[in-house]
Amino acid sequence: MKFLVDVGVGKIAEAQLIRDGYDVTSVRDLDPRMKDRDILQLAVEEQFVVITMDKDFGELVYREGLSHVGIVLFRMEDATGHEKAAVLHTLLTQYADKIQGHFCVYQNGRLRVR
Repeated sequence: MKFLVDVGVGKIAEAQLIRDGYDVTSVRDLDPRMKDRDILQLAVEEQFVVITMDKDFGELVYREGLSHVGIVLFRMEDATGHEKAAVLHTLLTQYADKIQGHFCVYQNGRLRVR
């Protein structure tokens, strides 16, 4: 599984994904001002699962009907980088088979998969 990590997720979480052996590309390294629509398009073209903290991806997928390979939306606004990294590690250890191709929302200790 390959991940495209949005800017708000942070470098610490990116580093955790790399330590866990995943292929990781950072929006920060490509273009930190990249529009959400462009992020989603790139993710589909390159078969990336998007990891983001931006709720606008829900609008793009559910209201506008744009396709995706998978999205993990963190609703952890006050979390530290280390907290996000720990959650990512746990989610991928326990639910990696449920993430690809789905829109997933992590909030208050729960993962919702649609």
